[in-house]
Amino acid sequence: MFDAENRETLLDVNNIEVIYNHVILVLKGVSLTVPKGGITALLGGNGAGKTTTLKAISNLLASERGEVTKGSITYRGENVAGSNPAALVSRGIIQVMEGRHCFEHLTVEENLLTGAYTRRDGQAAIKRDLEMVYDYFPRLRERRKSQAGYTSGGEQQMTAMGRALMSRPEMILLDEPSMGLAPQLVEQIFQIVKAVNEGEGVTFLLAEQNTNVALRYAHQGYILENGRVVMEGPAAQLRENPDVKEFYLGMSDEGRKSFRDVRSYRRRKRWLA
Repeated sequence: MFDAENRETLLDVNNIEVIYNHVILVLKGVSLTVPKGGITALLGGNGAGKTTTLKAISNLLASERGEVTKGSITYRGENVAGSNPAALVSRGIIQVMEGRHCFEHLTVEENLLTGAYTRRDGQAAIKRDLEMVYDYFPRLRERRKSQAGYTSGGEQQMTAMGRALMSRPEMILLDEPSMGLAPQLVEQIFQIVKAVNEGEGVTFLLAEQNTNVALRYAHQGYILENGRVVMEGPAAQLRENPDVKEFYLGMSDEGRKSFRDVRSYRRRKRWLA
């Protein structure tokens, strides 16, 4: 059983505020901790602030005219706010962006090898890790010579994740891995996340709208609403929380809720009062 309290804290986000275009306040005092070796889920609907939180950590906000204006972000006890994103990759933090971004004109294998660009441990080590990625993603082995732009959505998601693994990260920030994928593929992607977490010791912080599947695979979770953390705790406890079950899972003690009931419940949630 994963015990977050007795694990080393790898990432500490403390009361950060994010503003876009010097005007639009998106994150309003978000705090979270990511223990080493675990899977932490950032949950919430579209626009809750999940992607912005990940980009604040990986320092990708500047390209969208966003900035962290308050709070701190520390990785292994050192302040990383404002660090160059490439430098963060060298330190072990890499983000897999929402939307399965691949180099469409390159083959699957060429995409994977771009993930090892910053490494300096030799071709033999890179080749071993390429085989490791193919072990976790057997479908990519079959498609290794195919142009990435002509592969399926699921294969592109696997390629993006495999490319991140090729950088030998300590922590992966995974943004909306289930987006646009069939339920069977979603399960497969999360099973691979679990296998990589357990087999390679990679820590995951993942942003996900699919609360049901995320809480089955994560060790702990944070629920965001309107740029604030409104609930947090071990994933098993969140799964059994009546508010989470009723709104995010569409369930209650009386059984499954209709969409109309769930929508009505949103208007009376205690934390939005």
